[in-house]
Amino acid sequence: MNKACPVVIRERPNGKEILVFRHPLAGNQVVKGTIESGETLKSACERELFEESGIKTVCDSYLGEWVSNYENQIWGFYLMKTKDNLPDNWVHFTEDGGGLEFSFFWHSLNSDTDDTFHPLFQGAISYINKRL
Repeated sequence: MNKACPVVIRERPNGKEILVFRHPLAGNQVVKGTIESGETLKSACERELFEESGIKTVCDSYLGEWVSNYENQIWGFYLMKTKDNLPDNWVHFTEDGGGLEFSFFWHSLNSDTDDTFHPLFQGAISYINKRL
């Protein structure tokens, strides 16, 4: 496993929603990053979520691993605990790519992903939805 994917879910009357963001150069995505040398999947998920979204939280439950069939990436997923109600949307400045603004929003798991999501992230969201 070489990629960490922290999963943030909220319940709404119309079903579950997953936290996603709009990358200014690469379209809509879930939070995901490389597991660094000596790092556990749990600590990588916690770090990646904080770095990319500003959310400081801890892992709740392991959702498994997914072979992405993209550049030998194997993704590990953790459902994350969130203490506070998160807003419907927000912008977070990250150091990724030399400094970028990521625009966060919620995507209904009852809705299909569209072409604003790279097929890789469409596959990841499908995997997550099956594991919840």
